Amino acid sequence: MIRYARFDSPLGPVVATAGERGITHIDFVGAKYAPAIEAGWREDPEAPALAACRTQLAEYFAGKRTEFDLPLAPEGTEFQQRVWREIARVPYGRTISYGELARRAGAPGHARAAGAATGRNPIGVVIPCHRILGAGGDLTGYAGGIERKRGLLELEGVLQRSLV
Repeated sequence: MIRYARFDSPLGPVVATAGERGITHIDFVGAKYAPAIEAGWREDPEAPALAACRTQLAEYFAGKRTEFDLPLAPEGTEFQQRVWREIARVPYGRTISYGELARRAGAPGHARAAGAATGRNPIGVVIPCHRILGAGGDLTGYAGGIERKRGLLELEGVLQRSLV
């Protein structure tokens, strides 16, 4: 049984899903690979994993949380799982390049493959793929949109907030 919850964030609405083992997706509504809510899913914002997700994301967006403690159950290939584990190790307020991510995931020289796996990260914000940048620090690729990536990095103090 897949349960889901919707909640607001300063960067737009979020949908989270959870299965028996934990959170399976956290996506901004309209993100490139966000799953469509299916007929058999149950909206259950008070399910323990989803309630904890809502609380911890609210704390993060309020600047009161820099690490998450949620049961995660992302599904992907073995390579994607390795890349996502390495992304999860990038600390709050820090960034690395796709090339460095590939090296850390055991695939030096395969920045594009690491980038593709990053783009398929099903657990946005908590597995902080927004902290992965192009060579030279370019804000490239983010399934939730570059403006959201910029907003997350501004929140973490990596980028200065724009005055526009």
